[in-house]
Amino acid sequence: MTTLLQSFNARTGAPHQEALSASSSQDIDDSVGAAHQAFEVWGSSSGAQRAALLRALAEALEADREALVAWADLETALGPVRLSGELDRTTFQLRRFADLAERGVPFETLDDPAVAGGPPVGHPAMVRQRVPLGPVAMFAASNFPFAFSVLGGDTASALAAGCPVVVKAHPGHPLLSRRVFGLIQQVLQAQGLPAGLVGMVQGAGVEVGVELIRHPLIAAGAFTGSTRGGAALQAEANARPRPIPFYGELGSINPVLALPKALAARGAELATALAGSIALGCGQFCTNPGLIVLLDGPESDAFVEQLTQALSTQKPHPMLTAGMKRAFDAGVRQMMDQGAQALLAAQGAAPAPGPHLLQVSAARFLERTALREEVFGPASLIVRATSQAELLEVLAAVGGSLTVTLWGVDDDTPENRALVRAATAIAGRVLFAGVPTGVAVTAAQQHGGPWPASSAPMTTSVGDAALDRFLRPISLQDAPAWLLARQGVPC
Repeated sequence: MTTLLQSFNARTGAPHQEALSASSSQDIDDSVGAAHQAFEVWGSSSGAQRAALLRALAEALEADREALVAWADLETALGPVRLSGELDRTTFQLRRFADLAERGVPFETLDDPAVAGGPPVGHPAMVRQRVPLGPVAMFAASNFPFAFSVLGGDTASALAAGCPVVVKAHPGHPLLSRRVFGLIQQVLQAQGLPAGLVGMVQGAGVEVGVELIRHPLIAAGAFTGSTRGGAALQAEANARPRPIPFYGELGSINPVLALPKALAARGAELATALAGSIALGCGQFCTNPGLIVLLDGPESDAFVEQLTQALSTQKPHPMLTAGMKRAFDAGVRQMMDQGAQALLAAQGAAPAPGPHLLQVSAARFLERTALREEVFGPASLIVRATSQAELLEVLAAVGGSLTVTLWGVDDDTPENRALVRAATAIAGRVLFAGVPTGVAVTAAQQHGGPWPASSAPMTTSVGDAALDRFLRPISLQDAPAWLLARQGVPC
């Protein structure tokens, strides 16, 4: 019996006339098998070959921009302006990884010539290099239908590293995913590359993803999504007879800590910026500021009023799916059940949610672990601390986060140094100005953090270093000259 995958209009909830067939076990096996065969070619490809493919994929997206943005808007309700900008980011990522491949970054070696004599001073000649892992299972995200989806950063970085990709498309935008996959296949055919170099499977339930990560020919997994979903897939990756690396970007509440000095100087301005960040994309960002930490005092009192007013003017659009809207409502209810006071609980215009702002004491936040869970949507929780010590306790209780934002630590004081240490202990990126939404694709970016922000906090899913996830170090000791020459190592 064929399982159908239905696409829905994100604004109305109405199903589109066309339904797709979910991938069968045979479909998954065929896709992974084709990727494994493609690895024989792609794993030894040159940087120029990889760059040519990545640039051609970027050009294909741009050439089909109008239709792609229209499909994405129907299935996500994110709006054509946001989606066109996201497509630009996606093509930028593809071209950036093309540049890295062309410059030879995946092929860099460390030549350590022999030193005469016995150990520990003497040692044989050694060359350290990196090799691609093999086929990667890539799990697309719902909230970025271009930049973290079929041709997103995970796919781009894996291809640049020399790894084929089998994408598990997100069921929130299946028709868009199919169209993008069709473009990929056209580009692969035009360049004479194996069709299996990029494969795609689809399914609304967990079965397709679990079967994909369990496949013995899959060499690594890359995931962007919920903590629950990522933890389940990581467990599957670890339970395999031969466990594989699993790079998951999971849940994050992204604390913003605002000290009285900053609020006294720019409270109204900061409130406006923060309100926009909370509601941006209907709050469906992995870096959405879900926690605001304040020190009791008149500056914080005024800021809370300013933020409440600024947030009340925000008009979020519908959420990506009806299920996400139900989860958002349940998350807000849970915070109130745990003792949080609702400062703003806007109704919104169905099916779009209204923005929510809640408040709780630091003591209650530290007492109730449920208050530290991510609420995916336009909501944020204010935590009021009574002392510097409580500020530090609140940050420590968060556990792990993609970001921490610190406003007002401009002076070199013992208190500020302690706050910076606390922030760096739990986050992959620490901001001292601005808001956490907006993740630059650049060399120094770190998009990951301690659990539950990431399953592999030493890696990043955004920026140049994302390439490193799919390359394995290997050392060649006393290698023959012909092999070193083929590897590009001077003899």
